[in-house]
Amino acid sequence: MAENENCMENTDSKIIIDVKNIKKSFGEVEVLKDISFSLHKGKVLGIIGPSGSGKSTILRCVTQLEKVTDGTITICGKTMVKDGVYSSKEELRRIALDIGLVFQNFNLFPHYSVLENVVKPQMIVLKKTKAEATEVAMALLKKMNLETKADNYPCELSGGQQQRVSIARALALKPQVLFFDEPTSALDPELTGEILQVIRELADEKMTMVVVTHEMSFARDLCDYVFFMDGGYIVEEGKPLDVINNPQNERTKAFLKRFSER
Repeated sequence: MAENENCMENTDSKIIIDVKNIKKSFGEVEVLKDISFSLHKGKVLGIIGPSGSGKSTILRCVTQLEKVTDGTITICGKTMVKDGVYSSKEELRRIALDIGLVFQNFNLFPHYSVLENVVKPQMIVLKKTKAEATEVAMALLKKMNLETKADNYPCELSGGQQQRVSIARALALKPQVLFFDEPTSALDPELTGEILQVIRELADEKMTMVVVTHEMSFARDLCDYVFFMDGGYIVEEGKPLDVINNPQNERTKAFLKRFSER
């Protein structure tokens, strides 16, 4: 059993992510200002808001791509950072195994085939044999309707196909929570639907997910919980139907009005 498959053993209420009072500054600029939220196992959190509001920075902090300035983050009962002080490198490595991140620009290895893009991370991170990793990879590519593209290279795929490969690669590492950073922003509108359908299917399978998105109808229909960010703060939060269909904060109303007028 991989280390990360056991992550819920020591948690009391099945909270996968617990973020308390995190702050993040780049020089003199504070981009996250006292952010707190939690996410339970099998639930989907949607993060919405204008560009520059701090949405992607939250993802980068929780996935260890950036370090917070202050605050506490716990993943699967393991403390990543407490009051701005990070845990040991070994503990951070264990926590990283619980996390998967799907980037908006795919981040596939161009010199690897589709199959190699899904196989090699398993061999490096999970220490699987090539045969074991290939079996997992082919099953996931079939799930993504890409089994016939296994020998192709990323440049030979559409944007939607490349994003599905990146999702397969993330799932192959058996994460407990999957993060999506605006997964459809680099796609043509006609390709957006296929990626949103993949995420819907993962939600049906009770995959715990955090999705930063500008797709308001998707956030409303799929997510269990949504929060709206502006200026580094969580301005409004709650059930998607409440936040998106009946916002109370004036800033949220102004932001969502632009989408309703499209």
